[in-house]
Amino acid sequence: MVRDVFRLAKENAPAIIFIDEIDAIATKRFDAQTGADREVQRILLELLNQMDGFDQNVNVKVIMATNRADTLDPALLRPGRLDRKIEFPLPDRRQKRLIFSTITSKMNLSEEVDLEDYVARPDKISGADINSICQESGMLAVRENRYIVLAKDFEKAYKTVIKKDEQEHEFYK
Repeated sequence: MVRDVFRLAKENAPAIIFIDEIDAIATKRFDAQTGADREVQRILLELLNQMDGFDQNVNVKVIMATNRADTLDPALLRPGRLDRKIEFPLPDRRQKRLIFSTITSKMNLSEEVDLEDYVARPDKISGADINSICQESGMLAVRENRYIVLAKDFEKAYKTVIKKDEQEHEFYK
């Protein structure tokens, strides 16, 4: 399948191959214990093979995304395979404020919702976390047949998203 993706991209150049959550198949290698582990390693080896045989003159770009760059196989990160690393750090206060205000601009927020309170909190949250908080707060209002999002909706959504995020980080430790 990996070979087919690269072949199709070359045939349809210019093209972009985007692999989201690359860490799902490109973690540091180990002795494969199960059939699933062996299959994942086989896919990684095929990906590395395709990238090695990739003609840089063909107008095809490969972009990979991960939240866990520290778990990637060093062979994938070798120069010539991935030439640029672009890091998107967590938003600062100004950026958090902008993200919150952009996402909530079309929401009916109660006057009691103080977005600045959420911006000022010390938790390390991503733009995706902020989006989840806003969506979840809106869904809480809808579930209670309300058109207005209350402060309690935001608080509950915030705690739900932050707790989920902390559990995910614990999983990777």
